Amino acid sequence: MRKPHYITFRNFFHNPSFKPSTKPRPFKTYSFVPFSPLAMLDPTILTIGGIVLGIAIIERILERWGVIDLVDQFAKVMRFILPVTFYGALFYFFATFMF
Repeated sequence: MRKPHYITFRNFFHNPSFKPSTKPRPFKTYSFVPFSPLAMLDPTILTIGGIVLGIAIIERILERWGVIDLVDQFAKVMRFILPVTFYGALFYFFATFMF
């Protein structure tokens, strides 16, 4: 056991640069990259992307089958849905991503 070190009141005020009796212990710090490409694997974004990709594939299949009227209806709807979905997913990503 260590012997306690006593200091007088006068020395305390005249020697404020007194060394502490314990040494600070080093500790490890870890650095994380603020942006990871794996963050794009969010299940919500993958689901929205899968739905949009599925609709595009269905549209191509209907075009090959010759159902042009239905393909035109899909195209009119997708002109509105695709930008709204993209900007919604982009907003969701930045709103939930921790920088």
